[in-house]
Amino acid sequence: MQAVTNFTTYTPVAVSPLSPTSVLRVIGSGAVMLAIIFGFSSVASGQGGEEVVIRANYVDEETGERVPATGTAVSLVDENGEVVASGELGEDGSVALIAPGPGTYSAQIDESTLPEGVRLRNEGDNSREIELRAGESRGAIFALEQGEGGGGGGSAFFTNLIRLSFDGLKFGLIIAMCSIGLSLIFGTTGLVNFAHGELVTFGALMTLWFNGWMNVIPAAAIAVFLTGIFGLMNERVVWRPLRNRSTGLIAMLVISIGLSILLRYVMLYFAGGNQFFYNQFTPQKAIEWGPLLFVPRDLFVMGIALLSLVLVALAVMKTRTGKAMRAVADNRDLAESSGIDVQKVIQTVWIGGAGLAGLGGVLFGLDQGAVWDMGFELLLLMFAAVTLGGLGTAFGPLLGSIIVGLLVNVSTIQIGGTGLPTELKNIGALLVLVVILLVRPQGILGRRDRIG
Repeated sequence: MQAVTNFTTYTPVAVSPLSPTSVLRVIGSGAVMLAIIFGFSSVASGQGGEEVVIRANYVDEETGERVPATGTAVSLVDENGEVVASGELGEDGSVALIAPGPGTYSAQIDESTLPEGVRLRNEGDNSREIELRAGESRGAIFALEQGEGGGGGGSAFFTNLIRLSFDGLKFGLIIAMCSIGLSLIFGTTGLVNFAHGELVTFGALMTLWFNGWMNVIPAAAIAVFLTGIFGLMNERVVWRPLRNRSTGLIAMLVISIGLSILLRYVMLYFAGGNQFFYNQFTPQKAIEWGPLLFVPRDLFVMGIALLSLVLVALAVMKTRTGKAMRAVADNRDLAESSGIDVQKVIQTVWIGGAGLAGLGGVLFGLDQGAVWDMGFELLLLMFAAVTLGGLGTAFGPLLGSIIVGLLVNVSTIQIGGTGLPTELKNIGALLVLVVILLVRPQGILGRRDRIG
């Protein structure tokens, strides 16, 4: 017997390699992104000048008009108790004290120099603790009134509570913008992406770069678009090949941590470690409206965040793509068997989620300034928000973010001159997160999984 081998019947099976066009497209996109990132180095001019604007006025009992406490002595004290700046309130009842640098300071008013017949509305309420970041301008307002005798502390507590709640709502909306993409990506792919914070930073720094040539609004629009493209590159170059190789979710989580560290320090290398501010919306005069104290920039940030979140909610609930996203998040296999292009849905989620993260970075940059690790600073709060609201849900991040933002800010309220230091303000949100995980692991809006 002679064994005969028919070589003509053997056909190698192709393993669906990338076409030359796809390879060139990926390389070209990467080159464009690297060219843009190299542009960070052009933003080397730091913007310093930390100051505290102190204001004090009272209402004249006879005329009902607001009168500035002109001539009242005020000072700025550092953490060591040393006076670093001092001055007197001007004709408009305010004065700007220049701080020697970033840090925590106490703005104090000298009660003995108040106009005759005028006192602090709340006895002993003669100082304000202020945390200054690089290039930041903060305000401190002291409530005065005519008359003799000591005032209660309830009014000051109520005023501080309202102001902190307002800031907490603004901060919560920013966190919601940053974290909703994180939740949707987890819902459709199961990936816990620790590199999501770098998408936030990327959007803020891209806006900063383009803001050198144009107004911040078109610069932000371009930056959000580029952040969406950057998210698509993450999906096509890193995460889709890993899913095709059936890489486990734990291994992908570890890879996302490494990717986060890599991207973060690439941004540090090109952007530098300074904190930068956009050319518009930075120097603004504070507005006092009842107990509230804010600048027009705050209303702009909150309005854009609310509008964007409403549009995202409508898109998820009403559009065909949104329904496909919810179907993939509920049951990927069933959605695929129903004719839904799962890969296309995941790609859309990555583009939209990255774009929202970039917009969140722009809003956070308008509020606090852009810095190389800003996304990493928000990362734990983003995870707390999405876990609290319901990881993988569409509306959970919004609810969780509002709760986290309020807790972070209100936890620093001063009661009787004592309160939680600003350095520990995140601890309240994380403690609530632990409690929620113990009581309701699926989150507020999440559904309990059935096993078996």
